[in-house]
Parts: sequence; structure tokens; C-alpha cells
Amino acid sequence: MIKFHPSEQQLVEYVAGDLSAAMLITVGTHIDMCPHCQGHVQDIEEQLSQRLFGDPMAAPASWSANLDMMVDAIIKSPAPAHRSLDDSDNYLFLEGKRFELPATLARNYHRIGSWHKMLGKMWRAPVNLGSDEVLNFIYMGSGAQVPEHTHKGHEATLVINGVFVDETDEYRDGDFVLLDGSHKHTPQTQQEDCLTLATLDAPLHFTSGLSRLLNPFSSLFFK
Repeated sequence: MIKFHPSEQQLVEYVAGDLSAAMLITVGTHIDMCPHCQGHVQDIEEQLSQRLFGDPMAAPASWSANLDMMVDAIIKSPAPAHRSLDDSDNYLFLEGKRFELPATLARNYHRIGSWHKMLGKMWRAPVNLGSDEVLNFIYMGSGAQVPEHTHKGHEATLVINGVFVDETDEYRDGDFVLLDGSHKHTPQTQQEDCLTLATLDAPLHFTSGLSRLLNPFSSLFFK
């Protein structure tokens, strides 16, 4: 059961196409995974179309179905012409594991880069948006930990598969978490691994012990 969702304002901005490309993909993927937010988005679409056109039937059946076109328009980097989805686009592979991708990510499979080893049991695969925006798949093996940190800007994290915990709660498939400089936490996995999608608009700021020595390089880990 999904416990953490985008805010009402974020869903409205998603429907209107007013989010950044990274947030459009992240919020759109959460909606793929969340029946509650799917219904909420449909209500917002109807309300917005009523306001703009006076007739809900005059609007497209589902504006969110055009997510990939909105992303392309924002980053001005269109998908290859006449490209059709291949079955392999539905999965990510790492360390002998296969992760099924929700529809929004499968449509943007051509943007996903190669895996790179990070600290400890962590891996990163960037999603190329053709801009300075940072969007990454982050894989944490079981027993992995990100050093305690806060945020110079905002960090949005969506759990694609698995579970991680911090000092506040436990986060599972579909959970969407948005944090800023008022939050400090130590994300970690326990018995289960975790694949997340994460976007940052500023580098992390490590706050505990020797990990503070990583601060000059924090943008390198998550760019």
C-alpha cells in the first residue's frame, strides 16, 4: 500500500505540464504505480478542462498519456523517429536482477544511461534529459546506507522496487518522498534491496562525521 504521494499542487502542475522534465517523469511514474493518484489526476483533468473549455469532453481523454511529448518539448530532445517500444524497454538489469519499469519510464528508456558503481553497495544510472537537471536511478543493495545528509535544494525520491528506511519511516514500491533543507536523514536498506528514481535541484550536504569530507564531491555522486 502506497503511503506517500505528491502534493495536490504537484498533481495540478503535472496535469498542466508545468513541472520540470525530471519531476514530470518522477511524478508521472508514481501515478503509473498509484491507483489513488490516477483517480485524483482524472478529477483534476476534468476540472481543468471544464475551466478551460467549458466542456470536460472537449479535452483529451487523458492529458497524462502525453507525458513523453511534454518531456520532449521541455528538453527539446525528441525520441528517435518512428521508434516502437521493444519488450526489453520494460526492464532494467543490474547485478543479475531484473526490474520491471512502469509505463512512463519504459517510454523514456532511450534516455537511460549505463550503470556506475558508487559508494559501498550502491549503483547509479543517469536519465539523460539534455539539460542540467539531475535524474538518476539509484540502486541500494541489502545492507547499504547513504551517509547522513540534508539538502541544499529539493530531493524527490520514488521507490520503484524494494524498501528503504530512514529515521522517520519505511518506504516501499510507489512511495514518493520530497525533502528539502529542513530534513536530515540517513537512508538505508536492511534485509531487502531497493531501486529508486531520484531527482535533485542542488547537491546533498553530508552532516555526520567523516562523511562531511564528501561535501566537495557530493555533486559528482548524484549528477
